[in-house]
Formats: sequence, structure tokens, C-alpha cells
Amino acid sequence: MIDNFSIALTHGLLLIAVWRLIHRPDLDLEDPPEPDAEPEGFHAPSGQQRGQRDA
Repeated sequence: MIDNFSIALTHGLLLIAVWRLIHRPDLDLEDPPEPDAEPEGFHAPSGQQRGQRDA
């Protein structure tokens, strides 16, 4: 009987925790990322990528 009680208690607590996490209003909201100060990679202007200097 103790085993059944401990399993029911732990599963019940896990269920309460999941229920509270699912119903959080801020769970699906994220702030958009801030744009980079200097573009790098494919969006960088030609010749302005790192390691390249105008000669």
C-alpha cells in the first residue's frame, strides 16, 4: 500500500507541475532578436567580410 501511495503522490505532483507549465501565458511569447550591428556572412557587402581588406 505504501508503494501505491508513493507512486500516486509523485505522479500527481508531476501532473500538477505539467498542468501549471502548460497554462502559462508567457510560454509561447518571445522577444524578437536584436539585429547585428554589422552584417556578416551572406548579407555582408562584397569585400567587407571578416579577414578581407580593401587593397
